[in-house]
Amino acid sequence: TSRLSLGLANTEPEGQTLIPLRQVHPGRRTLNLLRGWGKPAELPKLGAPSPGDKPASVPLSKFLDAQYFGEIGLGTPPQNFTVAFDTGSSNLWVPSRRCHFFSVPCWFHHRFNPNASSSFKPNGTKFAIQYGTGRVDGILSEDKLTIGGIKGASVIFGEALWESSLVFTVSRPDGILGLGFPILSVEGVRPPLDVLVEQGLLDKPVFSFYLNRDPEVADGGELVLGGSDPAHYIPPLTFVPVTVPAYWQIHMERVKVGSRLTLCAQGCAAILDTGTPVIVGPTEEIRALHAAIGGIPLLAGEYIIRCSEIPKLPAVSLLIGGVWFNLTAQDYVIQFAQGDVRLCLSGFRALDIASPPVPVWILGDVFLGAYVTVFDRGDMKSGARVGLARARPRGADLGRRETAQAQYRGDAHVMRMRSG
Repeated sequence: TSRLSLGLANTEPEGQTLIPLRQVHPGRRTLNLLRGWGKPAELPKLGAPSPGDKPASVPLSKFLDAQYFGEIGLGTPPQNFTVAFDTGSSNLWVPSRRCHFFSVPCWFHHRFNPNASSSFKPNGTKFAIQYGTGRVDGILSEDKLTIGGIKGASVIFGEALWESSLVFTVSRPDGILGLGFPILSVEGVRPPLDVLVEQGLLDKPVFSFYLNRDPEVADGGELVLGGSDPAHYIPPLTFVPVTVPAYWQIHMERVKVGSRLTLCAQGCAAILDTGTPVIVGPTEEIRALHAAIGGIPLLAGEYIIRCSEIPKLPAVSLLIGGVWFNLTAQDYVIQFAQGDVRLCLSGFRALDIASPPVPVWILGDVFLGAYVTVFDRGDMKSGARVGLARARPRGADLGRRETAQAQYRGDAHVMRMRSG
């Protein structure tokens, strides 16, 4: 299991934590979708955003170009775990030292030991979380959370006693930290973000992702809790309201492929999800998209792209909030290199999600790598919203770092990612 070192960058403003992250080489990536989007949960029409205001940050790493993860601590003294930061779920769980002997994933990851923590409080409520590729069962417990530069938050989390899928065995992170809305949380547990705000450790219920998908550089990106890093995007941020405060779901007006093909013509829902590596859309529309870009069907719904054709392929443009967000072929083609062998796969996948009355698209890491995304839960006065801006090319942000940091609040915490 990969572990991330936490560290403070000397160049950062006071109170702002920078944490290095690692990025796993894309040649080891997987396109399996962790979550079972085909079976959406029953969700109420409205969720209740929590009040509060304050920034902080947490370290992230990237595994198989599908999971961005970083290090947290649980207990006193902190026991360190790597967790995937997932905007499509809302619980925190890690493997337990008390896990079932035949739960194979447990033996390949760090395990929480309640006897080694002086601040541990038993809860004992059973929990179960179903993912698209497996299920996690365990018990709830309470202890102190350390995340980025934030210490002392008392959180209820899951100790996983049984992980049913081999996917969890090969997964680099030990567990998952959900960044979705409270309504998604199993057993009504307050999500970690809400707890940080309610306990006064984070000013604002806001976080942002900068995901670096370039395998040639060591920096894998940042997760910023409480704000965003203006050095990493080209202003302005375009904000759009969250339409269903459960998943981070917004309205998308249209999708264009070059100048000839229009998809999502009557409007559709779009869910921004760090737990999905690709862009997912309705089967018929994704089939038409691949016909337009010359995609060749492969197994399991994947499409091969001729690598030599990448410079000639059309842009795919998403109209959100009245603004066009363009993806070039360099953005949406996933490229592997192993020795002299080069393989190019489409970053679009088909999946029909039963969620009337509008079609649903999922904007995963292919989109989130091209556009810095600010997730703002809002407060009692304003609803939840999402901000989008084009990610600044690598290297271009370094000269602006000093200037941009002057715009940070003193209590912002930032976590950086490194490639491994």
